[in-house]
Amino acid sequence: MNMCRTVVALCAATALLSAQPAAAQTADPNTGALTISGGYDFLNAYMFRGIPQDEDHFGSVMWPYADLGIMLFSGDGGVKSLGVNVGTWNSLHTGGMGLEGVGKLWYESDFYTTLGVGLGRGTSVGFTYTAYTSPNGLFTTVKEFALKFAVDDSGYLGGAAVRPYLLIAREFDTTPGGGGQADGGFEAGTYMEVGAAPGFTTSRFGVAVPLKIGLSLDNYYEGADGDERFGFFSLAGIVTVPFSSQPTRFGSWNVHGGVEYLKLVANRTQGFGENQVVGSIGIGFSY
Repeated sequence: MNMCRTVVALCAATALLSAQPAAAQTADPNTGALTISGGYDFLNAYMFRGIPQDEDHFGSVMWPYADLGIMLFSGDGGVKSLGVNVGTWNSLHTGGMGLEGVGKLWYESDFYTTLGVGLGRGTSVGFTYTAYTSPNGLFTTVKEFALKFAVDDSGYLGGAAVRPYLLIAREFDTTPGGGGQADGGFEAGTYMEVGAAPGFTTSRFGVAVPLKIGLSLDNYYEGADGDERFGFFSLAGIVTVPFSSQPTRFGSWNVHGGVEYLKLVANRTQGFGENQVVGSIGIGFSY
């Protein structure tokens, strides 16, 4: 396998800010148990957990994605909510990793499903299965189970909330020497990510400053010197502007953009350099 990717900071932080302010949500015309969201982003480069994917200065990267959320249960007991999300995330490349290089634009297509459990005091636990595939054949399919523990501390800290989270992911169904592995290594890897997403939202716009650190718990960043523990550090700034202060019968739409700085691990930069800056702009919706 040459390259792969998973959910990155820009995408995750955009999703956090896609929702309307609480006051506007009381007028949401969609009061059912189904929520549809999605978007289309344009980027200058693509990094996957600190592993470079594409930085072709003569090409562009586009991310179309869609998600269906199903609320199965909500209550006042120990378990506050139970929901399922099913979605797809895609990466289209016009440069060397796509149209110009191999004659096919569609570099990556991911399918995921998540079981989310909302607990007390703003805590939640998510269990996710993801299959990362490459329609243009530039990497073998990667399969992964992930566990995410998150805390929404905005109810206690208000504008000072940091929303910390912990993510642990394990690759499976791999073959020795790179098959089904994000790093193209010799062993299935276990990845850990620690992050937070401080920010604020007004009726006119939202701002997030997500930061995270990616680490290898076991063979996730294999290189010439063995498994590197440190994968990358990321700090981003993202602004989301809704089209209207109230949801419409066509849902809530927004335009968003941001800049992300990444410090990459030395033996995995593959000629891209240790410091990378990724810019993005896109449109999103939810209903």
